[in-house]
Amino acid sequence: MTTTTLRILETTDMHVHLLAYDYYTDQPDAGVGLSRTASLIRQMRAEVDNCLLFDNGDYLQGTPLSDFVAHETSLGGTDPHPAIAAMNTLHYDAATLGNHEFNFGLDFLRDTLAQAHFPVTCSNVVRALGDTPEQDETLLPQYLILDRMLTDEAGQDHPIKIGVIGAAPPQILQWDNHHLKGRVTTRDIVATARVLVPQIKEEGADIIVALCHSGIGAQGETNMMENAAVPLAAIDGIDVVLAGHTHLVFPSEQFAKTDAVDPDNGRIHGKPAVMAGFNGSHLGVIDLTLTRNCTGWRIMRDKVRAVPIARRDPQSDTIHGLVPCDDLVREAALAAHSATIAHVRQPIGTTPVPLQSYFAMVANDITVRIVAQAQRNAANAILADSPHAGAPVLSAVAPFKAGARGGPNYFVDIPAGPLQQRNVADLYLYPNTLSLLELTGAQLRLWLERAAGAFARITQGIKDQPLLDPNFPSYNFDVIDGLTYEIDPTAPSRFDAQGVEINPAAQRIHDLRLGGVRVSDDQTNLVITNSYRAGGGGGFQGAMAGKVIASGVTSIRDALLDHLRDGTEPVREPAATWRFRPLPDTIAQFESSPHAQHYLGSVKDRKITHVGPAANGFAQYALRFDAA
Repeated sequence: MTTTTLRILETTDMHVHLLAYDYYTDQPDAGVGLSRTASLIRQMRAEVDNCLLFDNGDYLQGTPLSDFVAHETSLGGTDPHPAIAAMNTLHYDAATLGNHEFNFGLDFLRDTLAQAHFPVTCSNVVRALGDTPEQDETLLPQYLILDRMLTDEAGQDHPIKIGVIGAAPPQILQWDNHHLKGRVTTRDIVATARVLVPQIKEEGADIIVALCHSGIGAQGETNMMENAAVPLAAIDGIDVVLAGHTHLVFPSEQFAKTDAVDPDNGRIHGKPAVMAGFNGSHLGVIDLTLTRNCTGWRIMRDKVRAVPIARRDPQSDTIHGLVPCDDLVREAALAAHSATIAHVRQPIGTTPVPLQSYFAMVANDITVRIVAQAQRNAANAILADSPHAGAPVLSAVAPFKAGARGGPNYFVDIPAGPLQQRNVADLYLYPNTLSLLELTGAQLRLWLERAAGAFARITQGIKDQPLLDPNFPSYNFDVIDGLTYEIDPTAPSRFDAQGVEINPAAQRIHDLRLGGVRVSDDQTNLVITNSYRAGGGGGFQGAMAGKVIASGVTSIRDALLDHLRDGTEPVREPAATWRFRPLPDTIAQFESSPHAQHYLGSVKDRKITHVGPAANGFAQYALRFDAA
């Protein structure tokens, strides 16, 4: 019997963090960057004879560098994409697509992937559906079979066939509808794999690795799941799962132990699985002990870990790199990095007050108001020569940088004074375009009920209870500027964190008004929002039910840039859009950055106090509801 070790390495959700640098703050950041992850990759390879390296998607969008490269490409630039060039230096064995690979369109994706020196696979995003997945008109190979040689403990080489299947969230058709409509379609991740995995086995694969750009979510299988890693792992024939998309770390205490998920040993349905954080924060490592006899290769044991590139000092709240930066990755990215820095430092205007998002999830927020005004200005320009000219336009915006999984430094914090190009990207992270919708008052209420799911259900009279649902992402906490309304967090949420309606009769939104007049269910309203939301992103039934008046007209960042440059009176304070229902003798707690203490006095409509330190570098704050 032959015995050997095969090490499988995963990067995921890199989001074009190639160097250890934060373009939003314009300073080094030891906690991010493929250049540091690359050093870990080279160390891990040096320790074993047999090693495979995979990327699990979201490597083409995510920083001002990615946006700068996409813009230059649109103008006819022909330089290699720095993310692909950097990945080429590491000799990946294969990669798959994440949802953000589609943010700049299919032509950009096609031309960029043509530069890769490694194969890319995706099973469930196809040009056209056949009767079964095997009959689909494919966009990329639906799976790969890698022929490799493994060196055993005696130094002898033996052949092995590694099957690789990849998948992206099928929701890309909603999130990037303006790029993808009529050009590609999607299948369910699990159902597609269930058909293709036996075919991969029939073609001789000894083991099969699933590159799953999908999170570790519910155990039960539902059609077109966004986070499908758990039921995917249950498929007979899949041996290893590399997960991603949700920016978490597995194995870790971020996950609860269930019948299917073992967060201590890194197994899903008993199979080794890993998720390597985001922005290069970790390297996923799975060591397989393999034996070979007359029937083929078999996994005897596994060891799973997610290895960090940095650590946070809880005393000083500073991040220390645990590995050096890799010279080859740095060289591949340096030209684009330098050009991006020059771009993000271009002056665009001024702000008379600090712009910060430390309390954006619990109070009206100035950064949300700025984006809302920019969107409304753009909408008025769109409507200027239409029958809707002069009609009031509501503006739906959510805070993006609001801590949570992004960490205690993941907030907007722009001091008063000059503004630069980088501040536009800081205020609006994504390359979304504008969409103008017409909705009824009832649809507006439904939209806001979905957003109000951001809050945990609290009890009046309790003085120590959590305020925020940790599973609810801040980018789904839409505030509709132009309205006023009250949120009652003592009521159950109508929707769960994924947007599934669980309490149809629940009502958290009260006293909904426009111009001081109560909004009736049948009145019509114009709402400017982003293409992601208008396309169904986030599961907002109210938004999806709206009539599209215009879409894809301009990018929100361009609208924001015009707004900050156009000489209008700068925003000095948040709009008084929403408030909590007053609840005497009631206090709830939430996490924000320790730096938020400097801005406690700026939150005029909330009584917020600093409680003390919290886990992972955050600070704990308390909000009194009798002051709302």
